[in-house]
Amino acid sequence: MPDRKVLVPGPDHPITIEPNPNRIVVTVAGRTIADTTEALALSEAGYPAVQYIPRKDVDVSALERTDHHTYCPYKGESAYYSITDGGEKSVNAIWTYDEPYDAVAQIKGHMAFYPDRVDQIDETPR
Repeated sequence: MPDRKVLVPGPDHPITIEPNPNRIVVTVAGRTIADTTEALALSEAGYPAVQYIPRKDVDVSALERTDHHTYCPYKGESAYYSITDGGEKSVNAIWTYDEPYDAVAQIKGHMAFYPDRVDQIDETPR
């Protein structure tokens, strides 16, 4: 693998990670894929917050790891999963950082979902 540029969040590209006090439920094809009250909300620069769900709260039996990967200079190399019940819509629907950079180490062991590749992501107060 070529040398990768590593950047640290700062004033020009802030990243914050905070516990989300709400319950997050992700469904695909009538099946609950994730259900947690322990999500972490990662806010990066001007992008909408992304909910990172602990792997223990994801039904990994419904997932299949793919060969797809991406790189973020702030977070590291990400791995992807498809949701088998979701068909083509749910290919590479989930990403995770197995070894995130130190600045975002809290998201290790967590998974994030593309909203347009699942049927629903419900967020309700506890």
